[in-house]
Amino acid sequence: MRTEIKPHRVVIASGNRGKLAEFADLLAQWDCEAVPQAAFNIEPVEETGDSFVENALLKANAASHHSGLPAIADDSGLIVDALDGAPGIYSARYAGEDASDTDNNRKLLAALADVPEAERSARFHCALVFLRHWQDPNPVICQADWEGRILFEPSGAGGFGYDPLFFVPAENASAAQLDAATKNRISHRSQAMARLLAALARELG
Repeated sequence: MRTEIKPHRVVIASGNRGKLAEFADLLAQWDCEAVPQAAFNIEPVEETGDSFVENALLKANAASHHSGLPAIADDSGLIVDALDGAPGIYSARYAGEDASDTDNNRKLLAALADVPEAERSARFHCALVFLRHWQDPNPVICQADWEGRILFEPSGAGGFGYDPLFFVPAENASAAQLDAATKNRISHRSQAMARLLAALARELG
């Protein structure tokens, strides 16, 4: 007998408004309500993992445990080749634990000050985890990359995080210049979500 796993409500293990909005849009196609963890007064967990996947699992486990709902969590970040993969899993706190997006962007530009355009390749990486319940022994894990390069100065007022510095060659625009529909079609998070939904669809048969 096949186990039904398609939930009507899923807790999103994030307090990032930008991510929550993206998840709500992406999950709408699945007729599933994305509930932020703040609705259950869940505090962010300490990201002590050594990889994107480990951190995503930590966040999903805590959110599912405290809410009693299936959980989705992602851990994502910017990988810059010229910086040996930094800021990587430390992207959100690259300039310090309480760093703002502006702080992180400034530090990134300073670190790449002497790096020419041809060597500013980078990618956003997303590790996305789905837990049916907090003790789920077989979580669904999907990962995806979004290739681009780092600009010399911010461009665009949309998005969040490093979006104003992340140039997308295929769109001839920064991520912060893309409308929400376009970003939600091509971003690392949307690619990972598409893979997640496909994996769940296969499981449901």
